[in-house]
Amino acid sequence: MLLVLALLLAAASRPNVLFVMTDDHAAHAISAYGSRVNETPSLDRLAREGLLFRNAFVTNSICTPSRAAILTGLYSHKNGVPVFNRFDGSQPTVATLLRADGYHTGIVGKWHLGSDPVGFSRWQILPGQGSYRDPILYTATGETTLTGRYATDVITDLAIDFIRERPTDRPFFLMVHHKAPHREWTPDAKHRRIFAERTIPEPETLWDDYATRTDALRENKQRVADDLTRRDLKLEPPPGLSADERNAWLSVKPTEVEVVKDGKATTLTGEALARHKYQRYMQDYLACVQSVDDNVGRLLDYLTESGLERDTIVVYTSDQGFFLGDHGLYDKRFMYEESLRIPLLVRWPGVVRPGSRAEALALNVDFAPTLLEAAGVAVPAAMQGRSLMPLLRGETPRNWRDAIYYRYYHDPGHHDTRAHYGVRTATHKLIHFWRKGQWELFDLRADPRELRNSYGQPGQEAVTEELKATLARLRAELQDDDRFADEQPPAGVDGTVAALRGK
Repeated sequence: MLLVLALLLAAASRPNVLFVMTDDHAAHAISAYGSRVNETPSLDRLAREGLLFRNAFVTNSICTPSRAAILTGLYSHKNGVPVFNRFDGSQPTVATLLRADGYHTGIVGKWHLGSDPVGFSRWQILPGQGSYRDPILYTATGETTLTGRYATDVITDLAIDFIRERPTDRPFFLMVHHKAPHREWTPDAKHRRIFAERTIPEPETLWDDYATRTDALRENKQRVADDLTRRDLKLEPPPGLSADERNAWLSVKPTEVEVVKDGKATTLTGEALARHKYQRYMQDYLACVQSVDDNVGRLLDYLTESGLERDTIVVYTSDQGFFLGDHGLYDKRFMYEESLRIPLLVRWPGVVRPGSRAEALALNVDFAPTLLEAAGVAVPAAMQGRSLMPLLRGETPRNWRDAIYYRYYHDPGHHDTRAHYGVRTATHKLIHFWRKGQWELFDLRADPRELRNSYGQPGQEAVTEELKATLARLRAELQDDDRFADEQPPAGVDGTVAALRGK
């Protein structure tokens, strides 16, 4: 009896953790982060009731590497996942360590690590990228197709089921990983209607001409104007095509599109077509985000109704940022701010002051050590991230990091995005496209949109040398020995095809 009481008291003193992560959700598509294009009341609620990190970033802006970094607290060159490599589940992760210390652990939704989840008491995952409509869910013992359902709603239902059915004598750790708003940005009917007739404000840099930037930016193929496909634009193929013919038709990047308005057909080309593509892309993207926001609200309401709100840490983030027409781009990968930056909201009643803000530099490799410390679990010395616990308490240590290191490996990779690494401080950013032997330098105070590359310009010598020294220091501290400099994904893996359990 005394042992049972002791276990119950220990469980009560350790917080539950609800970790909600979307795929490709740009921070600037959240109203708490100042969005000009949408409103997100449920995420804004988290910001009001918790802590908003103003400067949270990823170490490698691509889905699979980011997920590996979050689980392990290690950079890509240490966890073995620089591109779309199969994740080695034998290494310590936040899930395996929490489970070993008594937590009931689970993951629902997108996994995308090429192997079955390890360290989870219960898991239900999408195969590969999964499908927005009629999603398939895999478990350790089988698969289920949920016909007539929408993935974001399904993942939330599964999360609520996990919490409801948990053993109540143990704290829980649940990762809720949404597919949305990943490409191809397919909203449900309700949210599609909300945005169908809206005109979305264009970003200031939509027509960026890339003057002064490196060849890498000019060579990329993730431009809204040029590289969105008929599938992205939700165009309907002509009837009578075979499956292969239909797929080929949808994969075309159209240079003209016919639109019908008020019964009148117009063929769009050039700038008019580019503006239409932006609107079509953003309408669908934001509709997917709105569904996520609604479902985050469902989760928060359930915690309140079930009496778990005060005992649960809620984290909301994304696996990376995303371009919303910024620099004329969609997708991610580049070290520019819109791709590098992630939303990070944390609510923890009694610890985090409601409505607080953190300016300190935070990274996704910090998540694992933070949650372990919050749970009272020893953080492995090998983890390269740093616990954010002082920041959650409203304190910034004097020796907190003053710079972050980033590295993207896949070259030329999807969208012809070239490999690069770099360093970002509170005021500057230095990027090295090492295969091309080219550099970019930005003063983030004078040029927050990153439009003027000042590398090699008169007067920039001192700051350039300082940043190069910082870059060399971080590479040495993190033991980045270029072991994956030539890494390419396994044959047949492109990060988009839904295959059995992501394999």
